[in-house]
Amino acid sequence: MDTDLVIASKRDERRYADRPLPGHVADAILDSGRLAGSARNRQPWIFVVAESEEVRRGLASAVYVSVAVEEAALVVALVVTPGGGVVDFDAGRAAQNMMLGAWDLGVVSCPHGIAHPERLRDALGLADEERAVVVLTFGYPGLPRRPERRTVSEWSRRARRLPLDRLVRRL
Repeated sequence: MDTDLVIASKRDERRYADRPLPGHVADAILDSGRLAGSARNRQPWIFVVAESEEVRRGLASAVYVSVAVEEAALVVALVVTPGGGVVDFDAGRAAQNMMLGAWDLGVVSCPHGIAHPERLRDALGLADEERAVVVLTFGYPGLPRRPERRTVSEWSRRARRLPLDRLVRRL
C-alpha cells in the first residue's frame, strides 16, 4: 500500500477474525516497532508478546476493552525503562510503526489504555524500573477492509478529526 493511503485509511479495530497471524507477519509487525527512531537511539522499550492464556487473561483484566485482548491474534505490551522525558514519546513512535506496518500487511490493530496498572504489572512480571505504557492488539479484520476504495483525500475528508486549521498555529 502507498504510505499516504496506509496513514489515511488506518482505523482502530477492536474485533478480529478468528484466524491466527503467520509467524512471519507477527515478526514483521514487531520489526516495524524495532525500527522506530528514539532519542539518542536508546530504544528504551521492550515488546512483551502475550502468548500464554494466563498472561492474556491478566492483560485483558487490566485494559479498558478486554474483548480485544481475548480475540486478538497478537497482543503486545510496550514496556519502557527510565531514561528521560521522551521515553513515552519514543514508545509511541514504536507503537505507531507497528500499527501502520500491520495495516500495510492487511492486519488491523488497536492501542489499549491501561485501566489497572498494577494488574498489568503483575501479569507481565515487570521489574521495578519497568513500566507498561500501552497494550496493542492485532488481528485480521472480521469484515473485509478495502483501503483503496477511496483516495487519500477522501479518507482524509471523511476522517472524524479536527480540521488542520484548528490544529496548526503559524507564528
